[in-house]
Amino acid sequence: MSPGEVAAILFGLFGILVLLRVPVAFALGLAVVPVFFIEERLTPVLLLREMFVSYNAFVLLAVPFFLLAANLMNSAGITDRLINLARAMVGHLPGGLGHVNVVVSMLFAGISGSSTADAAGIGSLLIPQMKKQGYDASFAVAITACSSVMGVIIPPSILMIVWGGLMSVSIGGLFLAGVVPGILIAGSQMATVYIYAKRRGYPVYDRSSLMQLLKAAASASLALMTPLIIVGGIVGGFFTPTEASVVAVIYSLALGMFVYRSVTPSALPRILYDSARFAAISLFCIGTASAFGWCLAYFKIPAALVAEIEAMGLGVTGTGIMVALAFLLIGMFIDAIPAIIILGTVLFPVVQHVGMHPIHFAIIGVISLAFGLVTPPYGLCLLIAAAIGRIKLVHALRDVVVILLPMLGVLLVIILLPDLILALPRLLMPKFVD
Repeated sequence: MSPGEVAAILFGLFGILVLLRVPVAFALGLAVVPVFFIEERLTPVLLLREMFVSYNAFVLLAVPFFLLAANLMNSAGITDRLINLARAMVGHLPGGLGHVNVVVSMLFAGISGSSTADAAGIGSLLIPQMKKQGYDASFAVAITACSSVMGVIIPPSILMIVWGGLMSVSIGGLFLAGVVPGILIAGSQMATVYIYAKRRGYPVYDRSSLMQLLKAAASASLALMTPLIIVGGIVGGFFTPTEASVVAVIYSLALGMFVYRSVTPSALPRILYDSARFAAISLFCIGTASAFGWCLAYFKIPAALVAEIEAMGLGVTGTGIMVALAFLLIGMFIDAIPAIIILGTVLFPVVQHVGMHPIHFAIIGVISLAFGLVTPPYGLCLLIAAAIGRIKLVHALRDVVVILLPMLGVLLVIILLPDLILALPRLLMPKFVD
């Protein structure tokens, strides 16, 4: 079979299964099965072997540990402290609670590494408050969902850990490269909130005094040490990303049980169960997506794609735009981790051919996939926020589009100006980022 024929079978069958509402993890595995029976050189046993080979990666242990750390932080009441700090910082701006929503997501992103934990934890507190203060329910849901995407862009990020492990890219470099895009996305969202507030007359809080700001900062200071410990430890070479995830769990557990005393021993089984359940879903996706990706590589589909792109004569910028569009499209239908394994590994030879920096490619991919968390039909963060706000998802779409447009502008800036995101990794990790 030619690469085109195999690609048509794999992606065609996968698309049909997704439309039939087969879970993505199973759809990826089932889409590969016909090819293994059609091609006489392959056996179905290889499918299982490739799945198990993908799990034999030390870096993947970071996924369940970071999810556990995020759940512990949520249960410890960290979110309340971050909300108080954000309110003291930006509550006096027009649309105060909308700005608080964005800033809290930005702060929480540096702790959790998970957008869904962000949407669930912050949304459950802020969406009811925003509705009570007169904010439109659709806007409250939209800004909560859109701000939660920073959870996988601002370090530490689970997606960056998976990406770095798969494609042998410095995870510390990826973490540092995510700082500037995270700040730019937060800035674009706050500008949008300001415009909404002026047009709709949303309320503001009184300006906090310096003493109130210092008290709020002191209350949240121990939680805000988490990203410094994790990212600083990785960049400084004190521990690996997997070890950093374990440190995050121990630190979160110590804060919740012994400092804040808000996590009781009786609550631990529920926290562990929820973390294991979410981790199992992600890791099973990694196995089936790896088998799917192996099949693509076996039939030389990435090489065929490189040849097609070479014929088009695209440079770094043109390839960057193509990569962003591809990830934005696939992110609308499937979870980010299998998308990285399938599309990231296919496009990696393409971007290498045109001379794009691996970290630049990774950041474009991660941001594009993060935006997929708020775009239907997948849009997991939007689904979570809409469920909390008790509105139909379709009612929030107009506001989501308005907030998302400036965020897409930020993505375009990142594509056009790679040195903007590479400056920090080159400054702090010159040995690993050329």
